[in-house]
Amino acid sequence: MIVLVLGANSDVAYALSKKFAAEGTNLYLASRDLGLLRKKAADLKIRYQVEAEPFFFDATDYATHGEFYSKLNPKPDGVILAFGLLGDQQKAQQDFSEAEAVIRTNFLGAVSILEIIGADFERRGHGFIIGISSVAGERGRQSNYIYGASKGALTLFLSGLRNRLHKRNVRVMTVLPGFIRTKMTEHMDLPEKLTAEPEEAAEDIYRAYEKDKDVVYTKWFWRWIMLLVKALPETIFKRTSL
Repeated sequence: MIVLVLGANSDVAYALSKKFAAEGTNLYLASRDLGLLRKKAADLKIRYQVEAEPFFFDATDYATHGEFYSKLNPKPDGVILAFGLLGDQQKAQQDFSEAEAVIRTNFLGAVSILEIIGADFERRGHGFIIGISSVAGERGRQSNYIYGASKGALTLFLSGLRNRLHKRNVRVMTVLPGFIRTKMTEHMDLPEKLTAEPEEAAEDIYRAYEKDKDVVYTKWFWRWIMLLVKALPETIFKRTSL
């Protein structure tokens, strides 16, 4: 089996790559930083005795996505979509280019490449897609609603893709992480008890993949946290400072 990891330099993606490699899965690792990617590919090959091939991939260069996927030979049996951009909410409120960068990366980039891959899996009648979204997309909050909106759109897209591809034996799993200690969040003061390490998130995602889940929260308690957050009436919620 071959799995394509998009955004493979992210901390969670690399931890998840290790989980698959430990089971003998060969990997296509794709990201913009080829230098770092080559080091990670070499580590996986030595550590797990699998094939791990690095590829340059830019999520926002949509015109190249078709050619990128066409060059993969053989085609992957599954894909992990792990790229993303947190952005700066305050800057995005004043500078549309910041908001656009977040939306282009988190949503439009995902739609562009996953429609290409989804069509291939649909034609072949097998495959799986693991899309990493965020609990931030479950309700708009003043602190990160640009990022949240892009992830909410991704969650909805993955749901529709799952509905479309199910009849062709193609699995689509949506991952909804809460706080994770990664390069992307290293500048944030995260609550210790609510924050997962990349390896913990990878373990949750891999277990959910093995159990054929449609949606998984990581850590598990975020399902219940977000249930409460979504249940708050708007008249109350709009007075909060989340």
